[in-house]
Amino acid sequence: MVGSTRQHILDVTADLLRDVGIEAVSVRDVCQAAGITAPTLYHHFGDKRGLLEAVAAEGFARYLAEKHGRGPSEDPFDDLRAGWDGHVRFGLTNPAFYVLMYGGTRSREHPSAREGLRVLHGMLVRLAERGRLLVTPDEAVPTIHSACVGTTLTLVTDPDAPAHADLSERVRDAVFAAVVKPEHPAGPGTEALPDTARALLATLGAHRDPLLSPGERLLLTELLTRLASTSPDRGPSD
Repeated sequence: MVGSTRQHILDVTADLLRDVGIEAVSVRDVCQAAGITAPTLYHHFGDKRGLLEAVAAEGFARYLAEKHGRGPSEDPFDDLRAGWDGHVRFGLTNPAFYVLMYGGTRSREHPSAREGLRVLHGMLVRLAERGRLLVTPDEAVPTIHSACVGTTLTLVTDPDAPAHADLSERVRDAVFAAVVKPEHPAGPGTEALPDTARALLATLGAHRDPLLSPGERLLLTELLTRLASTSPDRGPSD
């Protein structure tokens, strides 16, 4: 019964947040809508801040359940697109949860938020291993994540604005073009060298097996980073 009461309070709070916004919701409003007394709410959540943090945690749990439910496909780029579209769709479907999840400065500290970033990093490592990334996975994660969250918050705030039509698709394609290389058959010569170096960097970063000493890993990383930045018509020492 305790669990069901707590969940009932969370559901009622989410409904109120969706209807009137965070600032307008009071503990009294929640208690009245949920049919409980203030001591009951304080017993489960401590105070209003604790309640809102619990609502955010509930949102992250729902988001991760959807994300893990999709599972990886054979094409990591398809997974990346599906991940972006699923993120935006979740925000638009659950605006009250989403604003609490990503509207604050501490959102990245939540364990479920870190898990979401870990899943994104895994997709990018798979792309890098195929020579598809123009930057390292560590660089691509904040680029994609910040753009996706910013776009979703913009749409959640004003989803019907004429200028926001197809905004998610436009931003998604522009960001992906900046970090993902179009797929094409690799040709001979130096053009394929940066792609190979990036793929090796991604593999090296994804595996922490003690095959190399710290000094060897550092040296190899430095050499691969230099090769990864080589343009097709320039040598690494130009």
